Amino acid sequence: MFSDSRMKRYAGCGAEEVFRAIPTTPAGLPQERVEAMRAKYGENRLSSRKDDTFPHRLRRAFVDPFTMILFTLAVISLITDVLLASNFTRNITTSLIICVMILVSGAIRLVQETRAKRASDRLDRLIHTNVTVKRGGVLVDIPAERLVVGDLVMLSAGGRIPADLRLVKTTNLFVSQAAITGESAILEKESAPCPDAGRTPFTRLKNLAFMASSVISGRGEGVVLAVGRDTLYGNFVRPDSKNSDAFQRGENSVAWVLIRFMAVLVPAVFLVSGVARGSWLESFAFALSVAVGLTPEMLPLVINACLARGSLSMSRKRAIVKNIDAMQVLGSMDVLCIDKTGTLTQESILLEYYLDILGGESPEALELAYLNSFHHSGLSNPIDSAILACRTMPDRGGRLAELAGLCRKTDEIPFDYERKFASTLVRTPEKSHLLIVKGDIQRVFSRCRFVEYRGEAIPIGENGEGSVSAIVDEMLEEGMKVIAVAKKELGAQERLSPADENDMTLVGYLAFFDAPKRSAAQSVEDLKRLRVTPKVMTGDNSQTALSICRRVGLPAAAMLTGAQIGGLSDEELRAAVKETDIFAELTPGQKVRLLSALRENGRTAGFLGDGMNDIPALNEADVGISVDTAVDAAKEAADVILLEKELNILGQGIMEGRRTFVNMLKYIKITASSNFGNILSVVCASVALPFFPMTAIQLLLLNLLYDTLCIVLPWDSVDAEDTETPREWSGKTLSGFMLSFGPISSIFDIMTFLFLYFVLCPRLCGGLLYTQLADPALRLRYAALFQTGWFLESMWTQVLILHMLRTKKIPFLQSRASAPVLLITLLGIVVFTGLTLTPLAHPLGLTRLPLEYFGFLLPVVLLYMLLVSFVKRLYIRQHGELI
Repeated sequence: MFSDSRMKRYAGCGAEEVFRAIPTTPAGLPQERVEAMRAKYGENRLSSRKDDTFPHRLRRAFVDPFTMILFTLAVISLITDVLLASNFTRNITTSLIICVMILVSGAIRLVQETRAKRASDRLDRLIHTNVTVKRGGVLVDIPAERLVVGDLVMLSAGGRIPADLRLVKTTNLFVSQAAITGESAILEKESAPCPDAGRTPFTRLKNLAFMASSVISGRGEGVVLAVGRDTLYGNFVRPDSKNSDAFQRGENSVAWVLIRFMAVLVPAVFLVSGVARGSWLESFAFALSVAVGLTPEMLPLVINACLARGSLSMSRKRAIVKNIDAMQVLGSMDVLCIDKTGTLTQESILLEYYLDILGGESPEALELAYLNSFHHSGLSNPIDSAILACRTMPDRGGRLAELAGLCRKTDEIPFDYERKFASTLVRTPEKSHLLIVKGDIQRVFSRCRFVEYRGEAIPIGENGEGSVSAIVDEMLEEGMKVIAVAKKELGAQERLSPADENDMTLVGYLAFFDAPKRSAAQSVEDLKRLRVTPKVMTGDNSQTALSICRRVGLPAAAMLTGAQIGGLSDEELRAAVKETDIFAELTPGQKVRLLSALRENGRTAGFLGDGMNDIPALNEADVGISVDTAVDAAKEAADVILLEKELNILGQGIMEGRRTFVNMLKYIKITASSNFGNILSVVCASVALPFFPMTAIQLLLLNLLYDTLCIVLPWDSVDAEDTETPREWSGKTLSGFMLSFGPISSIFDIMTFLFLYFVLCPRLCGGLLYTQLADPALRLRYAALFQTGWFLESMWTQVLILHMLRTKKIPFLQSRASAPVLLITLLGIVVFTGLTLTPLAHPLGLTRLPLEYFGFLLPVVLLYMLLVSFVKRLYIRQHGELI
């Protein structure tokens, strides 16, 4: 676990004291101590090695709540239908079918897991390079993951820092900590002890370097203080944070509802059947078969089909879904956290004004800023790009190009996050040296002693800062980025030191316009219409962020900055995120805290990001979203990749996710309630009838036939009202749905039982009831007629209930199923009814029924549909929704 107190303690020590404390030596860690240090502090990995192995991916693919339920039922079926059954009734078909369902659904998941490579691979990429270390006085190149605490690492320009280091030797070492702080600033690092380390934020300690930072220039040596998950970066990057994401939480919730129903029904059926029949062993086998009949056997397959169908549809809308579980989470998402730059605004900014100290146009301020940017050797940034673009200006471009050719750089101090300005020393055509500084207004102004107006240097008065605010504040409120430009004559001096950056002359200001995208305001409105709350999380200036958010229609009444968030406890932050939609000046770790607070508040949160510093938030969010132009590691971390950085594409994805989710819920709710009704009917009939109303193989066949028809559900149309709000993936409403609609089918099942037992079967078996028959053949025919009659009635009602409950509206009239669903389900009724007329019926215990049965069946089914419609209206009135 990362310890800032430990890091600060080492930062305040001298190099020799660090060597003694670890312990190591200036010649590097002795070779014989390497394995001991690895055993004590662990490996330099962001995830454990075991997560990468095939057996663990195999376990993730096959071990989930639904497959475990099915596996348990397969074992139960094996016991009841094979081990406890007589030679005449022994049948292994049920167990085999369930095992095939498990294998097929698990294979689909395994392929997905192997391709995705999930957390460990995508994050280990950050440190999976070779590094040069000194061990026992010898320089060796080793893979970064083989580093241990105490190793002496050699740093050079262009490399990535592979662990948290205490620098012990530096030569002009400049580092970018963008992956840690989110700032593109370049910091100069030193090896000297920091006497005030205890009071300085550890990311600003100059003798510490952190994993995932980049070496911009210079060289250095550092002792490894922490590796892997114990580093600062590893502390807030949690590659396994999605192990309990929104999809899996919902999956567990649904599974527990089914388990609870089994836990109640199986003992009840066992007792009732045992008392009624007197055969406790037979009753035990029957009670266990009830559990088999209650579970939708093809649940994993249908869910995966729905998710895969949604993913395919998303690909046509210029979005790639890497993790198919993310389709459901998109439908459940009720908060979308986005960055400002490139999402709400253009990727680039434009120079709008170049002003003197009173707000008039100042060509000199532009020329000086151009020279500073032209000779800048640090990381490219939008401000420098906007200034350099001025060389194409018709009236100024020639002069700027001429100056760049005449003025040669002799030294510079790159932009520093702590200083927030960049300094360049140039030699002018007059052979003198001119210091040019541009950067943060307050930081630059605090170093100035004079202001320039109309070529004259005027001392800054007591109200100088107020004068600056009068010119600058209005532009900041309008959402512009404003920087200050200052200069200082240094005569013949050719080298810079920080002491030179004082007593300067303020020349003027440059104002840049960060224009909102044309589509941004409409995209924000679309998200609000979809009941998704957009929250802006940016590292940018608070006033600029506030202005842009106002322009695109985001509520700007409340805002929190990174400094304010740093002073809040977790409980206070959870309360704050409920009321605040704009967060500015954030570090990557603070974005993670905000997302964690949202999730703890019960929100389903998505995050859209594209940079190295966004990777922690992408992993923390319920669904991570990136773009095809993002850095590789961010794309690896994301669940969804947009081929264009436009919110309207994401809006389409949310709609597709909700359609996918609704179709998935249709299967789960309707099938579970239908199976529950069948089980109730079986229990009632088993108490009164001298034979089983349906055999185990018939019950399983009925479920499989219905489930097979449900494979077309991913292609079903969805009513517009069902996609208006985020949908919760939970079992909370499943039990109520089952209890409301399941018993309705039992009412008509009992009507069918009475007609079959007392009317149809006696008429076809010599006018006698089953108990009055002495001939075993007639008894078998009696039972076969009864079981076939209920099989058909149950199959008809199950298929039609799919149409009745797939929509709030009147089916076939106000809301029509898609052509595939309508065709397949109606064709299924015809085909499976015809099955009873073929030779295949006999092995299944089914037989041919006379036409008069269908004269009874049609009005029963019609009454059933009418009663379901009535109860559906009552259910919607009480719960506000159906599916």
